[in-house]
Amino acid sequence: MLGVFSSSIMSPPDELVAAGSRTPSPKITSTALVNRFLDSSASAVSMQIGDNVQLAYTHQNESPLQPRSFAVKDEIFCLFEGALDNLGSLKQQYGLAKSANEVVLVIEAYKALRDRAPFPPNHVVGHLEGNFAFIVFDKSTSTLFVAADQFGKVPLYWGITADGYVAFANDADLLKGACGKSLASFPQGCYFSTAVGELRSFENPKNKITAVPATEEEIWGAKFMVEGATVLSATE
Repeated sequence: MLGVFSSSIMSPPDELVAAGSRTPSPKITSTALVNRFLDSSASAVSMQIGDNVQLAYTHQNESPLQPRSFAVKDEIFCLFEGALDNLGSLKQQYGLAKSANEVVLVIEAYKALRDRAPFPPNHVVGHLEGNFAFIVFDKSTSTLFVAADQFGKVPLYWGITADGYVAFANDADLLKGACGKSLASFPQGCYFSTAVGELRSFENPKNKITAVPATEEEIWGAKFMVEGATVLSATE
């Protein structure tokens, strides 16, 4: 799955900008990145949302235990990969039909948060049990919400393209060729919300997250880590 967002939606993280500046390397534009993704799979589907957002996904090479899915409801778009162990109880909690899957559940959870503020954003992901990564874009408010589970079982990466777009994908090689060293693994157990304006841990929401410069030999430009008693490495 792939999500690409212009700077009018999300400002490129300073840590990734710095990583790219330390070790300049080839990049391509956001449009070229999306085209590369589409060319890699005959079954790939892409969506242009306004002038500033592109989403794409494919079922090619997906795990049967961690499928990818897409849904949109009330201008809330969601890409989801993985599986929730407590999907059944969450469907009851949100009053969803028995046929509802994970991506529908995440949209409802986000919508409940948005409409019943001031609940903390970590409540959207804090009660999800299982392996997952997802990208939510709310067109009505131009809000982006991205999260990955605390075990890092579903890979998620983010980087900056040549034209300054922020890209999220489950394929490190795809972003490596597009973002150069302005690339990092999205830290497990964390979420990013443009409504909050920063990266946070949903397990330890008060703990600071810092970016450590990666070594020259690594494909990453930086590693994001949650400080405190429980330290989660972005690459474990």
